Amino acid sequence: MAQERYICVHGHFYQPPRENPWLEAVEIQDSAAPYHDWNERITAECYASNSASRVLDGEGRVMDIVSNYAKMSFNFGPTVLSWMEHGAPDVYQAILDADRQSLEWRSGHGAAIAQVYNHIIMPLANRRDKVTSVTWGLKDFEYRFKRKPEAMWLAETAVDLESLEIMAEQGMKYAILAPHQAARYRRIGDPDWIEAAVDPSRPYRCTLPSGRSIDLFFYDGPISQAIAFQNLLSSGDVLADRLMGGFSDDREGPQLMHIATDGETYGHHQKFGDMALASALAKIESNDMARITNYGEFLELHPPTWEAEIHERTSWSCAHGVERWNSDCGCNSGGHGDWNQQWRAPLRAALDWLRDRLAVGFEQKGASFFKNPWQARDAYIEVILDRSMENAERFLAAHSLRPLDAGEKIAALKLLEMQRHALLMYTSCGWFFDELSGLETVQVIEYASRAIQLSQGIVEQGVEEAFLKRLQTAKCNVKEHEDGAWIYRNFVLPTRLDLVKVGAHYAFSSLFEEYEEHANIFCYAVGKEDYRRIITDDASIAMGRIHIASEITEESQTMTFCVVRIGSHDFKGGVLPVGQDPEAYNRMKEEMSTAFDKGLYTELILLMDKHFGTHSYSLSNLFWDERRKIINLIVKENMAQSLENYESLYEHGRPLMEFIQDTGMPMPKVFFVAAEPALNDLLKNALTQEVVDEDAVHRIIDQIRKWQVQIDVTNTEYFIREHMEELTHTMVEDPHNVELIAKIDKLMGLIRSVPLDIVLWKVQNDYYVLAKTVYPEYLKRERDGEAGAAIWLEAFRKLGETFRFNLGAVLPAE
Repeated sequence: MAQERYICVHGHFYQPPRENPWLEAVEIQDSAAPYHDWNERITAECYASNSASRVLDGEGRVMDIVSNYAKMSFNFGPTVLSWMEHGAPDVYQAILDADRQSLEWRSGHGAAIAQVYNHIIMPLANRRDKVTSVTWGLKDFEYRFKRKPEAMWLAETAVDLESLEIMAEQGMKYAILAPHQAARYRRIGDPDWIEAAVDPSRPYRCTLPSGRSIDLFFYDGPISQAIAFQNLLSSGDVLADRLMGGFSDDREGPQLMHIATDGETYGHHQKFGDMALASALAKIESNDMARITNYGEFLELHPPTWEAEIHERTSWSCAHGVERWNSDCGCNSGGHGDWNQQWRAPLRAALDWLRDRLAVGFEQKGASFFKNPWQARDAYIEVILDRSMENAERFLAAHSLRPLDAGEKIAALKLLEMQRHALLMYTSCGWFFDELSGLETVQVIEYASRAIQLSQGIVEQGVEEAFLKRLQTAKCNVKEHEDGAWIYRNFVLPTRLDLVKVGAHYAFSSLFEEYEEHANIFCYAVGKEDYRRIITDDASIAMGRIHIASEITEESQTMTFCVVRIGSHDFKGGVLPVGQDPEAYNRMKEEMSTAFDKGLYTELILLMDKHFGTHSYSLSNLFWDERRKIINLIVKENMAQSLENYESLYEHGRPLMEFIQDTGMPMPKVFFVAAEPALNDLLKNALTQEVVDEDAVHRIIDQIRKWQVQIDVTNTEYFIREHMEELTHTMVEDPHNVELIAKIDKLMGLIRSVPLDIVLWKVQNDYYVLAKTVYPEYLKRERDGEAGAAIWLEAFRKLGETFRFNLGAVLPAE
């Protein structure tokens, strides 16, 4: 029976794009604290945990660590993987490795499938954008997974025949859809169609108007919904039972029980959901209840004997087809009953108008550069994946009508970047939620703004003003935000950058940071031609001449600057492109240096106005991360003494407070104002010392309990966890250091006495690696009579117990 029963779990792993369109990087997001941003946080909670998920025994101890990805079917959004490649390279590599492992396990069929590039709602796109989205998605997949995909995930499973045709043209074998997207079906060869609920346990052949075909899998709707929104991930047993309940003895032939949900369900939306999935699949597989498979393998084993037609312009998350991304259909997140989504239609209309106007300019101007502008756009993914200047030169040589001069190369690249952002502005998240001024919608308007900026000086002028008039018809629910034009002017334009603003960032940050002669600031290369910095006790000044070049479009500019810091937080600066007068910079540098050396700070400000005029900047012109970094340094400088004062106040006041407590009198609130930051800081410092004083830690914990001080749980856990991860990383690099193993074990014992739940994911992973590699080596050394091997083994086993491992299951037999 097990050989005729198959289970496939599909995870759609995707996050809204969060990159600043001018920096090509995700800036700090306070709502994701203590992590830098939501990509980083969701990676920790979900993407990483699914690469090394725990299978637990009945006592909650770790029996095994497995990759869920290798046993699933999955797709990752290309923009997520692009971030992860640099932002979380270990997790990125683990995903690629899992796909390679699945090729071995599943008869040459990988677990990973592709995704349309930027999560565009395909039925609402024109054919040209559909082709590019599919092409880019496929090329991105091939670049990362080093093979061709068998299938492609449609954003929101939004489908029409034209999209399936394009996918089939490019070699896609199958697609995954929701059960309600099947219009009718029949056994291949039968004359009569069946118009009833589709049987999800088998694949269906879909014959397309061109005569091509593509196979379709309609996932099990009720079980998928229960996993996403009910409590099926409370345990592996519960999930396994529900998955097995999807089979029926009344069906003939092989059955595929398959589900599809957002991948973030397993760990982010539902904490420890990854562990429930790992445990369920382990139970099913080890007990031969069904064969774990993926769609590609199942299709090879059991090709379709039935065919189906689809309901066009439908999706998995809108009861009204694809209107959630086009109109006020009634679908929303449910959090604001008095709001409407009437803004959706005018937003899409404005973007459609912008797309078409930019397309005309792209075609006309591009015709002077490219053999075929639209083919060049389809191939531009090659440059997106490799931003090196050499690769851009190869691309332009292959697609240009003729050799281009430097200015023409910049214009050609700007045209292609304009088109890239004109595609990114259709990311589905911009319409999914309730409010026009929400982060996801502002993001797509930022992409539109970047596309407009790139078009300036190359294609028709006046586009921005006409676009704003159209945005004005999209009205916000949040009254003070008015409409789309207000959002554009107040939320989007302030984030828009040019090379001079990048220069201002470099100038101010150079007061605090030592830049090399050649430096990179996000997607900009900065060359230092001249630089001088002077620092005194109460002020600092920096002056320089720099050359900045965009690594995306290759446009560049040379500029001069001067920035001053007076006191702790009074900043002023000027940045100016180099003009016709070659001596202007030297005069400015001499005059500013003289005034600074004499302490004539008022004159400095006047000289700033003289040399830079209206081109003045302040600390607020820094990019968010550097601004936060500098402000934190300033705050740290000023608050270090305050924290010492709190600790002093606490220590001096403690005997009196103990006396007051003994008398039963109310405690003065001012004491707790000092006690909370003091004890939190003392605890953090005590646990991260090179040599930890156990008595000191216990005294601090006793004081925390005695005074019922609130521990800063989020930040303290994060700080202590990072310290533990540094130690176990060192242990992996130096596994023979038995003293370090003992130190980690001792420290973990102390941490366990703190009322904190420390996330042990990384430290357990490090231990598991050594358990499978170094531990067997020491078993052999012990058998060979090597002195010290028994001591290492005992210390390592003790640490394993502390880390909550089932040693009998994890450690190799002796």
